Amino acid sequence: MDVGILGLRDWRKRRGISLDSIASATKLSVRQLQAIETGDFRQLPGGIYNTSYIRQYARAIEFSESELLAYYHESCRSGSRESAQPKRTSFSSLLLQS
Repeated sequence: MDVGILGLRDWRKRRGISLDSIASATKLSVRQLQAIETGDFRQLPGGIYNTSYIRQYARAIEFSESELLAYYHESCRSGSRESAQPKRTSFSSLLLQS
């Protein structure tokens, strides 16, 4: 998918999808969805929940699940090994690669 320099929020908005509609369909909170959009994965509960939440968000905005999960896993690897949660990062590098 070629999203150029757009962020996930812009990607979602260009498709006319609101966070409220995603929250309603997925039962995820708007706060959790915002955390995914901004790459602030520390705001998510962790473990397999994060993977599930990211998949649901990607499906809802019609973005590649595999690309978004790869970005998430890379964020986890580049974060502290002592921390179970990944560090805060931006999606600009992911979006530029797409």
